[in-house]
Amino acid sequence: MSTLTYPEAGATRLGPLPHGYHHLHHRTRIGHGRADFETAGAAITEFRMHRASGARVRASAPRAEPGASVRVALGVGPLRFTAPCRVVWAEYGPGRIGFAYGTLARHPECGEECFVAELADDGTVSFTVLAFSRPARWHTRLAGPLVPMVQRWYARRLGRTLRRIVAEGRARQM
Repeated sequence: MSTLTYPEAGATRLGPLPHGYHHLHHRTRIGHGRADFETAGAAITEFRMHRASGARVRASAPRAEPGASVRVALGVGPLRFTAPCRVVWAEYGPGRIGFAYGTLARHPECGEECFVAELADDGTVSFTVLAFSRPARWHTRLAGPLVPMVQRWYARRLGRTLRRIVAEGRARQM
């Protein structure tokens, strides 16, 4: 099994995020009620959210579980970036479902990113992307401030995609 490229494994689960990295925290409301929460949790942990957002995902397991390898590819042609990762933690609780993956060698960044659906006491279902990262390859160092902008754009895209998946799930139940 490949080794993670950073020492702070699991920091996205409980925090605080480590110093020396760019931090990303994006949260969006995606639905309401237990059914929306369960739909969102399944879409996140089965990698359907990533695939529906346009990413190519190859995973060694059908759903997120610690130790599973995940390769995420974004872009087209010569602008396609492949990001090898390993699932660091996964949670399947009554009010929180999600996982985090950490970077492996040959990933353009170094760090960890988590994707979590949460069900609040009032029934609100939220989606959170929490990450810490820094450049690990020449091209991400060269891209400088563009990388955090792309990461924020992708987090927002995932939120919109998950909101759509949840709404489609709700429509099928009616």
